Amino acid sequence: MVIDMVSVNGSGCPWGTADVTVSPDSKAFTVTYSAFTAQVGVGAKPIDFRKNCQLGLNVHVPQGFTYAIASTDYRGFARLERGATATQTSFYYFQGDRQTGKSKHNFAGPLDGDWQRTDSLGIGSLAYLPCGEERYLNINTELRVNGGWSNTKKTTSMLTMDSTDGNLDTVYHVAWKKC
Repeated sequence: MVIDMVSVNGSGCPWGTADVTVSPDSKAFTVTYSAFTAQVGVGAKPIDFRKNCQLGLNVHVPQGFTYAIASTDYRGFARLERGATATQTSFYYFQGDRQTGKSKHNFAGPLDGDWQRTDSLGIGSLAYLPCGEERYLNINTELRVNGGWSNTKKTTSMLTMDSTDGNLDTVYHVAWKKC
C-alpha cells in the first residue's frame, strides 16, 4: 500500500505539521501530528477551544483488492481543570460516499496525563472502498475543550494529540479483501 497525502487542512494541522507513514506489512498507517492542541483559559485565544484536521489521502490499492478502516488507535495528552470537559471526534469517509464512520471520546476534569482510545468496527460494519474505484480517503479529526465551571481566568485546560516527544501517532488499521 502506498499513501500520498493530497491535502491537509485545519487549525490543528497547519501545513507541515502532519505526516503519514505506512507500516511495513501494509496493514496500518500512522498519522503524526506536531501542532494539534485545543485549549481554554490563561494564554488561550477565544478560537483555541476547537481545533480540527482534515486529511485527504490517496491510497494506492493493489489490483484485485479493496480496503476498509477496521480500527483506529488515538493517543494524546489531557490537562483538564475540575469542571472542564473535552471531546475528541473523528469522521472518516471515502470521497463521494454518504456513509461516514464516526467516533467520539469524552473527557472530564480533573485530568492530567496521557490518554489512549481504540475504536473497533465489527466486520459487518466495515465500509469498503468499491472494487476498482479510486477515491480519496478523508479523515477529519476534531478536538474541543469547554471550560465549564472551571476558573478560566486563572487556569488553562487543554486536550492535545501528542506523545511525550511532542508528536501523536494515530494508527488506522486496514482490513483488506479480494474483489
